[in-house]
Amino acid sequence: MTSRSLTGELAAFSAELKFELDPFQRQSCMALEGGHSVLVCAPTGAGKTVVGEFAVHLALAAGGKCFYTTPIKALSNQKFADLTARYGRDEVGLLTGDQSINPDASVVVMTTEVLRNMLYAGSDALRGLSYVVMDEVHYLADRFRGAVWEEVILHLPPEVRLVSLSATVSNAEEFGAWMETVRGDTAVIVDETRPVPLWQHVMVGKRMFDLFDPKSSDAKVVVDEDLQRYIKHRESVDRMDSWGVPGRGRGGPRRSFRPMPRPEVISRLDDEGLLPAITFIFSRAGCDGALAQCVRSRLDLSREDDREVVDAIIEKHTGDLPKSDLEVLGYWEWREGLHRGFAAHHAGMLPAFRHTVEELFVRGLVRAVFATETLALGINMPARTVVLERLVKFNGESHAELTPGEYTQLTGRAGRRGIDVEGHAVVLWQPEVDTSAVAGLASTRTYPLRSSFRPGYNMSINLVDRMGAAESRALLERSFAQFQADRSVVGLVRGIERNEAQLRKLRSQLGDESFFEYIQLRERIRERERNLERQGRTDRRQAAVSSLTALRRGDVVAIPSGRRQGLAVILEPDATPGDPRPLVLTEDKWAGRVSAADFPTPAESLGRLRLPKHVDHRTARVRRDLASALRSTGIVVPRRARTGGKSKAADDRDLQTLRRALRNHPAHARPDREQLARIGERYNRLERETEHLRQQVAATTNSLARTFDRILGLLEERGYVEHGEVTQDGRRLARIYAEADLVVAESLRQGLWRGLGPAELAAVVSILVFESRQEGGYLGASGPTEPIRRAVDATIGVWSQLRTDESRHRLAPTREPDLGFVTGVYTWARGDDLADALMASGDRGNALSAGDFVRWCRQVIDLLDQIHNTADDVEVAATASKAVRAIRRGVVAVDAA
Repeated sequence: MTSRSLTGELAAFSAELKFELDPFQRQSCMALEGGHSVLVCAPTGAGKTVVGEFAVHLALAAGGKCFYTTPIKALSNQKFADLTARYGRDEVGLLTGDQSINPDASVVVMTTEVLRNMLYAGSDALRGLSYVVMDEVHYLADRFRGAVWEEVILHLPPEVRLVSLSATVSNAEEFGAWMETVRGDTAVIVDETRPVPLWQHVMVGKRMFDLFDPKSSDAKVVVDEDLQRYIKHRESVDRMDSWGVPGRGRGGPRRSFRPMPRPEVISRLDDEGLLPAITFIFSRAGCDGALAQCVRSRLDLSREDDREVVDAIIEKHTGDLPKSDLEVLGYWEWREGLHRGFAAHHAGMLPAFRHTVEELFVRGLVRAVFATETLALGINMPARTVVLERLVKFNGESHAELTPGEYTQLTGRAGRRGIDVEGHAVVLWQPEVDTSAVAGLASTRTYPLRSSFRPGYNMSINLVDRMGAAESRALLERSFAQFQADRSVVGLVRGIERNEAQLRKLRSQLGDESFFEYIQLRERIRERERNLERQGRTDRRQAAVSSLTALRRGDVVAIPSGRRQGLAVILEPDATPGDPRPLVLTEDKWAGRVSAADFPTPAESLGRLRLPKHVDHRTARVRRDLASALRSTGIVVPRRARTGGKSKAADDRDLQTLRRALRNHPAHARPDREQLARIGERYNRLERETEHLRQQVAATTNSLARTFDRILGLLEERGYVEHGEVTQDGRRLARIYAEADLVVAESLRQGLWRGLGPAELAAVVSILVFESRQEGGYLGASGPTEPIRRAVDATIGVWSQLRTDESRHRLAPTREPDLGFVTGVYTWARGDDLADALMASGDRGNALSAGDFVRWCRQVIDLLDQIHNTADDVEVAATASKAVRAIRRGVVAVDAA
């Protein structure tokens, strides 16, 4: 179908395009013009946004309004620029956390959170809204922010047509079925064809091989024979080279492996005509190291004619940076790399630096970028080639292998539509790389969308305020999370039915009722023994809890086992009921919180150590001096006593009675007793498994509504809801959108932040947004001034009490406050220079990166803005406003996209 055969608004829209619409684009646009909502799933770079732009066209043609939502501000800015160029400044507006441009326009681009907040506030801007585009809707799987997408989908008025644009997911039909349930008529259009074919390669040393043999097919994946032969030859040579090298044991060749220097990899790609390229390195330090390596080398990818254009773009983005800060920002090395055509790109960089790199790369003036995986999450920076240095990355908890979905998303950047005939993905070989596993990653197309939706305090209070508790429960039952949970119940029920049939068969093999009684008696004995063992563990833990609660500041204890084994001094006691976590410093200079899990035997004070009034345990010198003083006390770790003695089972009368009954049972003397007992054990094991499945079904059904009821119980207990109605305090909570929303609301209600100066308030609220990248996180109440220390201590007290209440109500705990940014943001807000603020924000003597510093400052600003808008206390509201102005200066104010 050509543009001439199209009719109506689609014909007018396509006539303005410089290309023919692809089949999936035509199908989606026709469904949209036909009055349907649409869900469009297609690979990165396929042109999904054309469908969103057609929704904008339809809204303007009908005199209606369209909201275009994106997950990140950078994408919002990019789309705002695109739509403004097309429709003019009068028709297009922008709303992000930082900017408000023409908010009453017919077309408004915004982050998804802005639209969610509008829906909860019942904003007048929603009047006349006819279309909402949700770009990157697969973000609803994000465990931190994903719930926002579902909230928008569930709360949008039914007459609004929804255009959902998603990367390719393997359960698009399931997602579409849910959309049909909650939004009505929804067309699901899935296109798995990449607009530019992708070739997969492996680079072994300086040699490049195709990953797949030409004989490969979708049904059978075959790794290239030349590649396999060359790797075997390479490993053989490495083994020979390692012979006779002293100190080499098993695995010697692997330790001797040296990857090819990055400048040489880039030069090799350049020789093959495979630039521009993005090399994904799963660490910020690795990206910076790669850039430094290239700067030190002779690598130069630039053209002499481009120097003036590059300088103009650098000046456009960074011209407002204070000249005194350029050295500490690493500006000169970064600029040198850009002049030679290469750069790093990661979240730790200054936003102005990142945006410069993005523009230069898109314009072909930077030809090699070393990036973390965040670059693959939405920003439009396609390349001819994507290089993967490793197939393992840190997922926030541990190092894990890339999933097929992650591999697909990363390599999706390869191949520029309209420029490249084909894209290329290159995996750099290392001894631990299994080419068959790479082939599996590259050929698997499983990337299921999993909901991360769960009710929180802010969501729950807004739901109750808008529609009451009963309707709120009904709405939660309609979420994608519950939809997926209910579908999983079908499989669980089938499992129960299969097990029940097998149980009937085993029961018949046991014969008469007498032996079945005997088997049940054995099971009761086993269960009683298990219960006694569990009770023993509980008693031991309770003893440890009681001992930790009793400890005082300055007590010296012995941590009996684990990584922190040895002497430790209590810096800050903790008497939280059930889960005390005192802050300690060990003789090995580690400061952190310990729990009952670290003490298999009760903790006891072995002596006392005199401590200064204030201990800044985040300072390496303080930790070193205290650890030295601890070792000098002469206190010795006592030898661990053997945990012998009689077990609870030996004295348990019920267990003794059951054992006597077993010995006296007629079946005990049967010659085939053990043979039948094995059948009986299978019966009991299957019965336990079936009961577990029944419990799973019960827990899965209505699970979100139960969580909501627990949250409501806690909010009623604290006076945020009374008799089903939201109170004045509850309305304040409804306007606080933060991870620690209830802690913020409680701190405002109790007046904990009254009397603080602007820099002090910024320091205190930072503990509720900052999250350390290093292990340890929150390390006790400290701060540069006495008012900060008091306010921090009081705020942590609120959190501690909330954690106790959450445990009682069986709710997920609110994240622990983190003091890692207190001194840094205070230093900056009171006017000190950037170098001092970065060093004060760092850890273990290392300065915080400029990009992270700006990001955390902006998150503190966001929370301060909310405090300014929600605080009843005029003084606190005014201080929050002053704090925002104090932080928003220098690098924090430049290029605030």
